[in-house]
Amino acid sequence: MRKKRGLNLYQEQRVGVFIDVQNMYYSARNIYKSKVNFKTMLDEAVRGRHLIRALAYVIKADVKDESNFFEALKGLGYEVKAKDLQVFYGGAKKGDWDIGIAMDMIELAPKLDAIVLVSGDGDFVPLVQHLKHVLGCYVEVMAFGKSSSQKLIEEADHFVNMDLNPQKFLMKVKNRNKEG
Repeated sequence: MRKKRGLNLYQEQRVGVFIDVQNMYYSARNIYKSKVNFKTMLDEAVRGRHLIRALAYVIKADVKDESNFFEALKGLGYEVKAKDLQVFYGGAKKGDWDIGIAMDMIELAPKLDAIVLVSGDGDFVPLVQHLKHVLGCYVEVMAFGKSSSQKLIEEADHFVNMDLNPQKFLMKVKNRNKEG
């Protein structure tokens, strides 16, 4: 069976955007030593369609400017879902939203025609398969291709590779080096 790779966009589509903020933060930092432009990301995810919900999943780690960042996301139109960073005996830390993102996507799918997952995390492959085959949604994935699961890319109806135009999706970082 030939895989359909085209982009099926209709202005009438009801779209939901689900952003794994930690995944995007670390990808941008590790690959480009930069920060993500969440406004441009949302604009690209929606692309003129009817936005129903845009959810940004964050981990609270009590770091400087964290609350300002969360407020900025809200100002851009995101609903911010926050969870505390877990610190385990021995100092190990964990903070992820995989199950929360999956539950929200499944619960909201009946109200959506298209779902945009902004993450390159391969743990979402079974979720994408379920959303497409059981719930009948058109599923797009947006992420930096260099840090994305190949299987996730293959499962998506459409993949927006943010590596193809990184300056569009990254914040302009102020150069602290006065020499140039």
